[in-house]
Amino acid sequence: MGAGILLGCIADDFTGASDLANNLVRAGMRVVQTIGVPEGPLSVEVDAVVVALKSRTIAPEQAVAQSLEALAWLQAQGARQIYFKYCSTFDSTPQGNIGPVTEALMDALGCDFTIATPAFPDNGRTVFKGYLFAGDVLLSESGMQNHPLTPMTDPNLVRVLQAQTRRKVGLIDYRAVSQGADAVRARIAELREQGVGMAIVDAVSNEDLLRMGPALKELPLLTAGSGVAIGLPANFGVAPSPQASRLPPAGGLQAVVSGSCSLATNRQVLDFIKSGRPALAIDPLRISAGVDVAAEALAWAEPLLESGPVLVYATADPAAVKAVQGQLGVEEAGAMVERCIAAIARGLVQRGVRQLVVAGGETSGACVQALSIAQLQIGPQIDPGVPWCHAQSVASGGEGLHLTLKSGNFGSDDFFTKSFKMLQA
Repeated sequence: MGAGILLGCIADDFTGASDLANNLVRAGMRVVQTIGVPEGPLSVEVDAVVVALKSRTIAPEQAVAQSLEALAWLQAQGARQIYFKYCSTFDSTPQGNIGPVTEALMDALGCDFTIATPAFPDNGRTVFKGYLFAGDVLLSESGMQNHPLTPMTDPNLVRVLQAQTRRKVGLIDYRAVSQGADAVRARIAELREQGVGMAIVDAVSNEDLLRMGPALKELPLLTAGSGVAIGLPANFGVAPSPQASRLPPAGGLQAVVSGSCSLATNRQVLDFIKSGRPALAIDPLRISAGVDVAAEALAWAEPLLESGPVLVYATADPAAVKAVQGQLGVEEAGAMVERCIAAIARGLVQRGVRQLVVAGGETSGACVQALSIAQLQIGPQIDPGVPWCHAQSVASGGEGLHLTLKSGNFGSDDFFTKSFKMLQA
């Protein structure tokens, strides 16, 4: 691998990993996303590797252990800087996992200071005076307060992060960021003097992210959503290039599977149905009753696939989700649906689907594991934070598979239909 990779990234879910890799590719880096920690070195020359973990909602000690394993592998590949990537909605609970994983990585790297910012203006995530906004409203009014696993009821990120960490949390506010890299460096020095170990950083535009980029060059560890990535490749002398996102040509059948219950995905499901394409809703209570819902869905899909994309979804509104959780329990309800959709995804690929859209972070993790995918080559962006990828899957009999892993909150209303049109262009 020559001189080793420039940037080593650890993502806490699979869609978030694609989102980060997408921003790095757009800025000119050649990127591979691995599913879990690889067992050996990579066989290709790349500038950055994003190790995708499924650690956002597991117990903090497990998330820490997996993240440290990823760090050790990235260090063995020569990574010059480490990037811990979490959701642009800062998904976590008072127990973690953002704070505990950040602390463990800091301890392992021997660093006394890092930044934290989920800002991603292209997707409406902005941070102002330490408060996180989703679009025009505070995070706590955006629908995220109803998230089934990580309800976000406090938009003040300094408070949220301080509850999860022993280190003192501070703020690099918009006044420093707006003045550029030197002002950000000066503020970092000031915070260090005050014994601050982590600092939330304001950003309301891409310009803010690009301005702070050079100030982050010397930090061994960065923690952020995917937005900060746009300002990092230039630190390594990398410039945007169309070569970075080139994938093999696409063919085969098309399908969408969705397990996300976010407002954005609900709209995307409705848009797909309104377009006249076939869609099948999954009922979690029938899965819990022992019905082979995956087999039913595959039998339904098989005769329809030749005429264009189909959608299988477990997407529902918050009230319906809570009703199911009340009967089955929060964790079992989610895991059961993920297992079912993953089995459907595998069956679809076995039936000739070679262009697959997966909606939902936890769902994407389950599907990628069910498809036995070890790594993804990152291609062109469909919508901010969501690229097409190319992978080899055991289920596809060795044929290449085009795959997009969409975070529940991301994408335009017509995302599902637009994705496939883009591959045909």
